[in-house]
Amino acid sequence: MSALTKLALRNLLRHRRRALIAIFSVAFGTAALAVASGFIAGMFADFREATIESQYAHIQITRPGYHENGLADPERYLLPNDAAAQSLSALPHVRAWGPRLGLTGLVSHGESTLSFVGEGFDPAHDLTGDRSLKIIRGRRLGATDYDQVLLGKGLAMLMGVQAGDAVVVLVDTPASGLNAIDAKVAGVFESMSKAYDDSALLVHIQAARKLLKVDGAHRWLVYLDKTDNTSRVAETLRAHFGAPQFEVRTWDQLAEFYRRAVDLFQQQLAVVRFIVVAIILLGISNTMMMSVMERTGEIGMAMALGVRPRILLGQFLLEGALIGLIGSLAGLTLALMIGWGIDVLHINMPPPPGLTRGYLAHLLFTSTTAVEAVLIGVGSTTLASFYPAWRASRMIIVDAIRHNK
Repeated sequence: MSALTKLALRNLLRHRRRALIAIFSVAFGTAALAVASGFIAGMFADFREATIESQYAHIQITRPGYHENGLADPERYLLPNDAAAQSLSALPHVRAWGPRLGLTGLVSHGESTLSFVGEGFDPAHDLTGDRSLKIIRGRRLGATDYDQVLLGKGLAMLMGVQAGDAVVVLVDTPASGLNAIDAKVAGVFESMSKAYDDSALLVHIQAARKLLKVDGAHRWLVYLDKTDNTSRVAETLRAHFGAPQFEVRTWDQLAEFYRRAVDLFQQQLAVVRFIVVAIILLGISNTMMMSVMERTGEIGMAMALGVRPRILLGQFLLEGALIGLIGSLAGLTLALMIGWGIDVLHINMPPPPGLTRGYLAHLLFTSTTAVEAVLIGVGSTTLASFYPAWRASRMIIVDAIRHNK
């Protein structure tokens, strides 16, 4: 430890009360920032994984232009049969993959007939967890349930159907003809999105192909072991399934609502950062100014003994930086304690607007959060100390010595 650091610590210990007040100010400010950052990070980590599992998967492989024009002309964007994608299972980090075939039409039960937006999927590999679809009545589709369907909660409620009821599914085939199948409702599900549940119908991929009289799928959905591996695997897939025949997109390229929500909360978090920095700047600058005024005679004596102005400037800046470092570390400790308490209490949060499920409150602390808190704490206190330190270094020696006499 350098002599200047020892001197800065000694000066802080000489004025314990003022130093503690400044440290507590920094600690509470950085704790508030860390808790806000951790809460938002935890919320979006849960939201991200639910969005991936329930809607987009980690990666999608389609024909080029499908996401822009596929709804208007789905037949044009059909992928080849599943054999062309069997190599996906052998790629590193790939947990599972499954074909998806989109279809729209009418579903009837008794006198009720409603339109639906549906998909055919492979129950053996796709939508296997409660994070994606929560079955609230009945059961999931099995690998051989070719004549059964799953209905969204809203659609089932509007039609008045329960698990086990018979329905008729009617679609318009690409050849401009009608086709229908008799099916039973295997179960009623609830996803993350209420709008999706109000019109969703899911069938076995083989039943969907029979209805549409096509072979293949519109999308191949790829699920990974970890979301962090998405970019790496996407690059590998682009090498295998590249243009002009295929297009590979990651979940973050598709989840526009998620991106907008993240941007909104990041802007709100920026406001919190600004408030925290403003509070620290005001508090520390006042504390350091009081320190300069009380130590004016001491500063004059030091300068008379040959201490250079830049040394005095560095000393006061270092004192401010130490206050910021100690305060930010204390704030991080306080934030970790708050996070532990929230985990112990198991606080259930209400669902965000437009979604159907709430989530368990959790503070997700990352190395970025810790570094950000320390940098803000140290940076703001150092900045707040600059003017008082500059003023101290510019004092006239004789006036400074006479100040307290």
